[in-house]
Amino acid sequence: MDTLNKDDSGSDQMPKMPEHVAIIMDGNGRWAKQKGKLRTFGHKAGVESVRASVRFARTHKITALTLFAFSSENWKRPQDEVSVLMKLFKLVLTSEVKKLHANGVRLKVVGDLSPFDPKLVQKIKDAEALTQNNTELQLNIAANYGGRWDIVNAAQSLAQQVASGKLNPEDINETSFNANTAFADLPALDLLIRTGGEKRISNFLLWQCAYSEFYFTDTLWPDFNENSFLDAVISFNERQRRFGKISEQVI
Repeated sequence: MDTLNKDDSGSDQMPKMPEHVAIIMDGNGRWAKQKGKLRTFGHKAGVESVRASVRFARTHKITALTLFAFSSENWKRPQDEVSVLMKLFKLVLTSEVKKLHANGVRLKVVGDLSPFDPKLVQKIKDAEALTQNNTELQLNIAANYGGRWDIVNAAQSLAQQVASGKLNPEDINETSFNANTAFADLPALDLLIRTGGEKRISNFLLWQCAYSEFYFTDTLWPDFNENSFLDAVISFNERQRRFGKISEQVI
């Protein structure tokens, strides 16, 4: 694996890091099936990959890391799997938040929390309150989140502001719309990683993905580690991000 770039002097250097990275953590169930285990075994194994990704992001000064933990469509999965996922979420919050706090990580859970157990919601609020002043890394966990949900919420918020007279319809533009989305306080999304071999974004960060780079890997989530993350960043560095311009303008 080509893990390092060479600068003009020939010395090893880390590639330039994106500011905001999002990951669709896919492949837990298939990883478990390959090992003759229940799908839930894969979800539990995937927790270590979360730890590795947070370590990598914090160590290499990535500003924000957004992880897709549970989509608004995942409620359709078998009830026993959903139940295990909820218990695992609560367990991880209990066991990991103090470590995150000690390492300067600020935690935010983004999504519609209303269907969750009140005890889980309280754990989320407590974790966010504990870590709210940390500045080493912004870690976002998207739970019961959907990109369409985010867009609809932003539209409803703008509509309410217009109805109350706080906003003129002609003042609605990309900037004001973005300010009402769930990730308004973060840098633009630079890199979206999806593990597990699928090549779709599954209703994740639809508004935010407008100019992000996509990286798809066959690696199943429990096998995704810091070297895997580095491979994605190296691929990101090989892209020319033109944002509507032509190559000569960027150069």
